[in-house]
Amino acid sequence: MTDIADRADGTGRSDSANPVDADSIANVRRPETFDNVEDERLHRKQRLAAGYRLFGRFGFDEGIAGHITARDPENPSTFWVNPLGVNFKQIKVSDLICVDHDGTIVVGKDKALNTAAFAIHSRIHAARPDVVAAAHAHSPNGKVWSAFRRPLEPLNQDACAFYQDHGVFDDYTGLVLDVAEGDRIGAALGDGKAVILANHGNLTVGRTVEEALWWFISMERSCQGQLQAEAASVRHAPVPIPHDMAVHTAAQVGSDFSGWLNFQPLWDWITAEEAVAGGKPLLA
Repeated sequence: MTDIADRADGTGRSDSANPVDADSIANVRRPETFDNVEDERLHRKQRLAAGYRLFGRFGFDEGIAGHITARDPENPSTFWVNPLGVNFKQIKVSDLICVDHDGTIVVGKDKALNTAAFAIHSRIHAARPDVVAAAHAHSPNGKVWSAFRRPLEPLNQDACAFYQDHGVFDDYTGLVLDVAEGDRIGAALGDGKAVILANHGNLTVGRTVEEALWWFISMERSCQGQLQAEAASVRHAPVPIPHDMAVHTAAQVGSDFSGWLNFQPLWDWITAEEAVAGGKPLLA
């Protein structure tokens, strides 16, 4: 797996002043490296299953809607995704199916593929070879904020992670069932970490599964913060962080490594919680 710990600002440049830089923090966890693709594949699938369980816990599930994908490390023109109709809260590693960019199910042929997942994610993965994972769900605040068809503002430190690093797909044409629509979403994403889908919700990407998951969770919370600030602005309008400071803060909190690292406590928590809860084993 490509080491992301030296990409302090998310652009490949190192910044020794960045507090979320593995090289400047003693004893910090670092992204795993692997001796073979089998171990790396299992690692990605385990984080993918954990992501679904977390999304379910956080209320991001909406019936059969939503999908998180992880590119296969051995066959990068294929990706792993949830089968249609399995509750996020119950997804385990063995449930995941593998699909190629033509829509053929490679692993898990006895399961159903979410057409929207294929239409969107196949085009994201094709357009962005740097992306390992992509996450999209119909989360409560993301859905509401997407109706404004506006980017998030740098209203607080956490929201700065997305400053000048997310796009807006400002059209809505119903369910995404055509890869041409996926291409348009990919174009709106550009080289950013996220895109707001008008009247639909958010989509985030990352160079690790952990990063894509964290950005989605953080973006949902940033949408909530933006909505609350705008609701309170009847008396006083919120004051965004000035451009130069927002850019500076974005480099600190919006790096690939920061996204990966912020997910680690959630991984520790969900795996411990699921182990105690019993039921369908998360990592089985």
